[in-house]
Amino acid sequence: MNSAVRIGALISGGGTNLQAIIDACESGAIDGKMVFVGSDNPSAGGLDRARHRGIAHFVVDYRDILRRFRSLPSESRLPEDFSLQDCQHKQHIFPEGASVNQVSDFLKSRAMAESELLMQMAGYEFDLLVLAGFMRNLTPYFIDRVNVSPGQSRIMNIHPAILPAFPGTDGYGDTFRHGCKVGGCTVHFVDYGEDSGPIIGQRTFPILPGDTLDCIKKKGLKQEWKLYPECVQLFVQKKLHLVRKEFSLPDGGIVRRTIVEIDP
Repeated sequence: MNSAVRIGALISGGGTNLQAIIDACESGAIDGKMVFVGSDNPSAGGLDRARHRGIAHFVVDYRDILRRFRSLPSESRLPEDFSLQDCQHKQHIFPEGASVNQVSDFLKSRAMAESELLMQMAGYEFDLLVLAGFMRNLTPYFIDRVNVSPGQSRIMNIHPAILPAFPGTDGYGDTFRHGCKVGGCTVHFVDYGEDSGPIIGQRTFPILPGDTLDCIKKKGLKQEWKLYPECVQLFVQKKLHLVRKEFSLPDGGIVRRTIVEIDP
C-alpha cells in the first residue's frame, strides 16, 4: 500500500480536471490527497470546488502583477535569486525573431508572479504539482524550484491534443481546423518549452462527419477526466521513470530526447 501522496494544483478556470483528480483521491482511485489549489485568476470557478471540499486555496493575481510591472518596471522588485541569463538560456517558448526586450520583460514579469506563487506554495508540503487548466507558461525560475531532485519531475500538465501535434492554447481548435479524423489529449511532465515535456499518457477519440468544435471539446474532456487521474496514480505508484535516449534519424543524424518509461 502506497502512502498518500500530497498533491497541489494550479488552475485558471472552472477546474473540471481538478474535480476529476479530487474525486479520484476521495474514491481511492488515486492514493493521494489534494493539499492546496492555487490560481492566477481571482474569478476561477475551480476555487469554489476547492472551497466546497475544504481544500486550502489561494490566488496570485497575474493580471495585477503584470500591470504593476508595466506601469513601473523595477529591478528591485525581482526575486533576489532570479537570473535573467539562466532563464534566457533554458526557456524555449519564444517565437523566432522575438526581441530581446520582449523576452526579457516576459521572463522578469513572470518571475515576479512566480515568486509569489512559490511563497504561497511554501506553506504546504507537496509531492506532485498538477496543472489543471493553468493558462500560464511556467519559466525555468519556477520549474527549477519545484523540480529540486535531478532527473526527476514533479510538475504534470494535461493538454487538449495528441502531442507533439498542436501545442499551445487551442489544441482542440487546431485539431478541428486541420480536419483530423482522430482527436485526443495528452498528459506530460513540464519542461522549459510549450507543451514539449516527456509524454506520460494519451487518450484518443474518433472525430465523425458532422462533429462540431463543441462536440470535439466535449469528447475530449471526457477522456481528460479519465486520463489525468490514471497518470497521477502512476506517479503515486512510482511507475514513471525519465530516461534519456538517442534515436537515429533517416539522414544518419541522431536526436536525443527524454522520454517516460512506465513500469508494468
